[in-house]
Amino acid sequence: MKSKTSRAPRRANGRSDAKSNGPSNGRSTDMELATRERYARASKKVETNLCCAPVSYSRELLENIPAKVRNVDYGCGDPTRWAQAGDTVIDLGSGSGKHCYMLAQIVGKRGRVIGVDFNPPMLKLARAALPQFAKTTGLENVEFRRGRIQDLALDLDALEKWLGRRPVKSAAQLSNLEAEMARLRRAQPLIKDDSADLIVSNCVLNLARDEDKPDLFREMFRVLRRGGRCVISDIVSDEPVPSHLKADPELWSGCISGAMTETGFLKAFEDAGFHAVEILSRDERAWQTISGIEFRSMTVRAYKGKQGPCMEQNQAVIYRGPWKKVVDDDGHTLLRGERMAVCEKTFNIMQSTPYRDQVSAIEPLKPVKGKAKPFDCSRTDLRHPRESKGLHYKATKKDPTATACDPSTGCC
Repeated sequence: MKSKTSRAPRRANGRSDAKSNGPSNGRSTDMELATRERYARASKKVETNLCCAPVSYSRELLENIPAKVRNVDYGCGDPTRWAQAGDTVIDLGSGSGKHCYMLAQIVGKRGRVIGVDFNPPMLKLARAALPQFAKTTGLENVEFRRGRIQDLALDLDALEKWLGRRPVKSAAQLSNLEAEMARLRRAQPLIKDDSADLIVSNCVLNLARDEDKPDLFREMFRVLRRGGRCVISDIVSDEPVPSHLKADPELWSGCISGAMTETGFLKAFEDAGFHAVEILSRDERAWQTISGIEFRSMTVRAYKGKQGPCMEQNQAVIYRGPWKKVVDDDGHTLLRGERMAVCEKTFNIMQSTPYRDQVSAIEPLKPVKGKAKPFDCSRTDLRHPRESKGLHYKATKKDPTATACDPSTGCC
């Protein structure tokens, strides 16, 4: 196993102590420029002060990745371990491509990996390794695309080709550019709707401007298939980051001052429509502490698929515990050991990861005849056993697979 070493906490420099009301549009531009330039340099020479929380990766996967790619890694977690064979995976902020090449080996020939990054030098580094990786592994299931993670519909390589033929030199021509951007998003999206099984990202979401973060989470939701999931590793803070720290380009580009709070990170998934939002890992020890605010790595998984009509099929679930009761992302309260009435959609969700190990599913003895009626999911109701068995069910029988009891064996 290969792991990074911890680095001593940094303090904000003198500039960051200046009073500020938060990044203005001009400051946001400065942050983007600082981030772009810093990561461009980091593609050529390892930057020790970027996001480098200690991480251990599979040695077996790393051995098949060219050293130039393997050594350029600015992550704080390992979301790759949650991929499965056959997955179509999108890596947001793919950088050198290291995680994409790891993922390619996990998903195999039936799977596919798409790295998305905005920085041309990083993309050049990642793409240059494709021939060697294919020769070493026999896999040609990786590609890298240029785009913004908060706008996964716009193909920036395609846009730059258009600009090369039609440079914008006047305000009148600006409308042509805007029209072409809209056409590309509609007709040639960088990432199509409902096309991915898994989205991963490693210490990148915090680099997006605060005003762009809601769009970023909505875009992740858009491109995932129903039942798909995100696994995101990022740096989060234990309390809100004040504006004077957010205004520091070094702290922002270093994956610090753009961090969301721990609770804000989880809420962003909920607001975008995800369910089963789960903390897979949270570092107990802070990676850095600045002005009393702790910054640490956290990995979160969230699923797409709770949207849709609620129909009555006389189905129920029993929550096994250990909590006395729990509430899901649709507002259903599940009482421990009780048969809870649920709609068909919720019933199916509860039989999939990550719920299925916590509930028992109860199907009706006979399917509902005719067209199912709408189910009011705003209420919490118990399901009487007779609703599932039928009001006139009077059978008397025993399990045909059960063996006769022999007291001499101690079975009774």
